[in-house]
Amino acid sequence: MKPDISVVIPTYKRTELLMRCLQALTDQTLEEANYEVIVVSDGPDMKTREAVQIWKETSGQNVSFHHLEERKGPAAARNRGWQHAKGRLIAFTDDDCIPDARWLESFAEAYRYEDQLVLSGKVIVPLPEVPTDFELNTSHLETAEFITANCACSRAVLLQTGGFDERFAQAWREDSDFQFRVIREAIPLRKLDTAIVVHPVRSAQWGVSIYEQRKGMYDALLYKKFPDFYDKRIGSRAPWNYYAMILFFIAGIYGLLAGSAFSVAAGFGCWLLLVAEFSVRRLRNTSRSLKHVSEMLATSALIPFLSVYWQLYGAWKYRVLFI
Repeated sequence: MKPDISVVIPTYKRTELLMRCLQALTDQTLEEANYEVIVVSDGPDMKTREAVQIWKETSGQNVSFHHLEERKGPAAARNRGWQHAKGRLIAFTDDDCIPDARWLESFAEAYRYEDQLVLSGKVIVPLPEVPTDFELNTSHLETAEFITANCACSRAVLLQTGGFDERFAQAWREDSDFQFRVIREAIPLRKLDTAIVVHPVRSAQWGVSIYEQRKGMYDALLYKKFPDFYDKRIGSRAPWNYYAMILFFIAGIYGLLAGSAFSVAAGFGCWLLLVAEFSVRRLRNTSRSLKHVSEMLATSALIPFLSVYWQLYGAWKYRVLFI
């Protein structure tokens, strides 16, 4: 029987998380004959391929594995997935998510075989009583208008819009880009709170916020494509205090080179005050462990430089005024 729904999961070398997601998909209340699961690796990954094959043989789940020839990001992986899908409705989630047992049944009930339809589900991010800065930032997924960790759309919509823009080579803003194209083309987009996925926060390496700054260049790309939507719905650029910290730091360096004690004291003094203020703001309602406090102090000094760099890099790369 041809499945009504195809579930697409992008992944890359996160086998344990993927297996947890696949287990949740075997526990669905929707009849197994009515859906298929398509796993797409963002690059060759023999370990995950073998794990999916073993899972398929032992669980009996209708799951297939595909991979990109080279790493291109989750947007490209999702495109490969839906292009291989057999269902008329394509559901998307991520390998680090745990779909609720009624996730697919909720989508199926709302679908009604409409050609023009996009559905956005509800995301729950469990947090410890005292989260880290990274965990608190991840929890903002709960209030996002539209994220690819929990959505579904008809095949006709994907064909009409072309799917996901593969220039978004990281997991950042590709979902907003798709949402904005759907809105622009007046395609119905409905919120469906009964379609739930749980998105546990993954463990992150020390200083993860430093590496996250690279995603800022995709803000510039999204702004270039949809300046009005970006300003109204996102509006984030490097804040004024980032530029102030950079300017004060440069003033301190100038003082050292020019032999001006006043410039050194004023420049580095103001820079340190702003770094301290930024650190305190990030520590508000988050963990006060020594490890976390030291991470906030160190990364708060570096983030403004990296954030502004990647924002300006994106503006240059995509030829757009974005400051």
